[in-house]
Amino acid sequence: MIEIRFHGRGGQGAVIASKILACAIFKNGKYVQSFPKFGVERRGAPIEAYLRIDDETILLRNNVYHPNHLIIMDPSLIEAINVTSGLVEGGTILINSPKQPSQFTRMGNYRYACVDASAIAVKNRLGGKASPIVNTAILGAVSAALGIIDLESVVEAIMEEVPLKPNENALAAREAYSQTSIFSPSD
Repeated sequence: MIEIRFHGRGGQGAVIASKILACAIFKNGKYVQSFPKFGVERRGAPIEAYLRIDDETILLRNNVYHPNHLIIMDPSLIEAINVTSGLVEGGTILINSPKQPSQFTRMGNYRYACVDASAIAVKNRLGGKASPIVNTAILGAVSAALGIIDLESVVEAIMEEVPLKPNENALAAREAYSQTSIFSPSD
């Protein structure tokens, strides 16, 4: 089983990103489970969303405590909370950041990937400059960095699941896919 934990802020689209990714993976014949961790969050508050992927029916019904991969949609969360809590050894951390992935290695011996999903979202007019909606851009980067789903499946799910600006969201995913930088400390 592959488990993924999304870290974002309310309004960035982490919950929707998890759902779109689940739809894409399900259409490729896998079992999936996608759900958020909700409390009294409001726009801008830290949130988590989870995704499980398996070849068999998923019976677990708890939060993801030991993810294989992390998707960090707001890099300020790295300093605010322990985002790497429970991340398995050799896991991948995908970060929405204009920085190079090698600049994050202080977080541990993981594989790192970065994409400036915020700039891509602003360029494609997804949200505003102050609060870009980065979910579809980050999904293109997921395809590039994690190898769990191909880009065309992600784009197809975006076109089916995103009612507003589907073409712009699909373009954001494609741009992010081509702009994702990856760093493995063992390289």
